[in-house]
Amino acid sequence: MTPAPLLRALAVRARVAAHARSSACPCGAATLADRPDGVVVRHADTVAKAHPPDSDPAELAGRLDLATRLPGILLPPLDPAPLALHGRLVTFWPYGAPVDPGDPDAAPWEAAATLLARLHRAPAPPDLPPMRGPAKAARAVARLREAGPHPAAAPVLRAWATLPPWARAEAPMPHTGTLCHGDLHLGQLVRRPAPDGPWLLIDVDDLGTGVPAWDLARPAAWYACGLLPPGEWTRFLTAYREAGGPAVPVEGDPWPALDVAARALTAQTAARAVAKAVAAGRPLDEVEQAVVDACDRMATVPAQLAQEHAK
Repeated sequence: MTPAPLLRALAVRARVAAHARSSACPCGAATLADRPDGVVVRHADTVAKAHPPDSDPAELAGRLDLATRLPGILLPPLDPAPLALHGRLVTFWPYGAPVDPGDPDAAPWEAAATLLARLHRAPAPPDLPPMRGPAKAARAVARLREAGPHPAAAPVLRAWATLPPWARAEAPMPHTGTLCHGDLHLGQLVRRPAPDGPWLLIDVDDLGTGVPAWDLARPAAWYACGLLPPGEWTRFLTAYREAGGPAVPVEGDPWPALDVAARALTAQTAARAVAKAVAAGRPLDEVEQAVVDACDRMATVPAQLAQEHAK
């Protein structure tokens, strides 16, 4: 849990920022997220975010600057300069309406795919750091190793070992000229203005250059694990291709391009699930067991050692 002084200070800063934007602030506060890698507090139409403790100030500033220059793709911050608060870098954003988790049939798969394709086609600044997807996956596996013994840990670690070094954050990524989000899932989309404005991508913490297939890998992994229906996967993939996305071929089998990243995201998801189960002293639920089972299958079939479809 976030230390109380940081949470209180973040709420105060959100209120001050909201009142500076409008003298008619309706007031109303809520904590939207409270995780080790990010704390998000909302006051009316303003959101304050405390970024991960290890955030590099220069790299975050570059990512924020990019968000201001791609306003139709990324939600722009209210101020591109982060401030320091209780040892954390804090940024301020306009509030956007998130995807409704209670209405899976309304999930904006086409919008997510189109935004990704546009992001991948946008020019990447030469000084932008690599996207942090593989590093985040490696951290999840490290937490699994630290969590203690569990029967499901072995198949996850075996699957992880089949991946090429770049996917384990042990070597530079290939094709690093493409702009990538780095952590794409439906929680990274909001409508702005709320509640029915256009969809935009949020969360710049992992934004950078790298292998664009990584941004398609989570829905690809869900589909491969049987957690995403074929129709929704087809909607997503078709929309991405129609928008000119470079991560997969225009037609034909997309899996040679997606295989490595989808395997890495499956291992990351399974590692996080097992580590949480160990910490809570509980068995894996049905979804968690499904991704562990997928890792068990992955370990018997070597991954593609290189992206066959470049950029």
